Parts: sequence; structure tokens; C-alpha cells
Amino acid sequence: MLAYKIQTTPDDNGTFLVTCPDLPEVTTYGEDGPSVLSNAVSAIEEAIAARIAEGAEIPTPALKAGDSVARLPALTAVKTLLYMALKAQGMSRAELARRLGWHREQVDRLFRLDHASRLDQLEAAFDALGRTLDVRVLEAA
Repeated sequence: MLAYKIQTTPDDNGTFLVTCPDLPEVTTYGEDGPSVLSNAVSAIEEAIAARIAEGAEIPTPALKAGDSVARLPALTAVKTLLYMALKAQGMSRAELARRLGWHREQVDRLFRLDHASRLDQLEAAFDALGRTLDVRVLEAA
């Protein structure tokens, strides 16, 4: 659904330095493939959560064939895409709450990556933005 390019660099202590070109604040490490991916996803989620809290832009991933990627969990990806759509329209959360007929706190939870928002609420928010949430299942690569 949403994946960011990661770069790994061997360190001199047997670990790998992990960075994300699209999100320069992401720096983590891993001891092997699984820990590299797990730590990369966690660091990317933290960076995205911080950008949402600050009202900053979140870049669309710039991927090329063959890139190593960290795939975000589905709920994180949907919330990130919702935030990006809100920013693209120049709409405030207060306006989104008004359009939905919800309290502002309900809307704020849609953008908290640590909150398990319901899919129907996320769909309603996309609807209010004139967007449609499209979920797909693809063959694993």
C-alpha cells in the first residue's frame, strides 16, 4: 500500500545503518535482514507521526524497480494517505470535522498512528475529501 525506499550501509560493528532518502530524519540500525526491516518501519512510522503532529508535508515515496523498501502497516498507510489528501486540499481538521458532523477529537484520532481507527471512519473521512479508499490484495513479490 505504502512503502518507502530504505538504504542500508554495513557498519564496522556487525550491524547495518538504515536510512530513508524520502525522510531524512529516519536513521536506525539492524543486525540482520528482519531487524533492519522492522526497525526501518518503526523509524518511518515515528517520522510520519512527528510530521503529522507538526503539520508538515509527508513526501510521496520515490521508488524505482529494485529498491529495498519498508512497507508500512495497512492502517498506518491509510492514515498517512488521509493526511496527505487533507494537506493536498488545504483543508483543516476543523473543516473535516464540520463536514463529517463529528467532534474535533474524533477527527484528530484518525491522524494518530497509535490509535486503532475503524475502517468505516477512515472511509467517511476520505468521502468528505472527495476521495475513495481503494483496498487491494496483490500477489507477494
